[in-house]
Amino acid sequence: MAKPLTKSQIAAAIAEKASITKKTAAEILEHVAELAYKNAKNSFTLPGLGKLVLVNRKARIGRNPATGEEIKIPAKRVVKFRVAKAAKDAILGGK
Repeated sequence: MAKPLTKSQIAAAIAEKASITKKTAAEILEHVAELAYKNAKNSFTLPGLGKLVLVNRKARIGRNPATGEEIKIPAKRVVKFRVAKAAKDAILGGK
């Protein structure tokens, strides 16, 4: 399996495609990440990729796999990334 791209490799690819410097491309990536962090509470959409959404999980009963003992898992808020249909089709291939 191929290794995932690093931040600098992504910045270099963007810089080459958009004819800008690598430093500018890296700054753009940082600004997009910052925007996502600030706006995730209201859901943040990256067009063509997907969206970050905040989801409330209910309290539930789980099991300790080592002992089999039942434990209470409290309710909590989690961040999820929902992949866009266009991204799924591009990666997995359309029907």
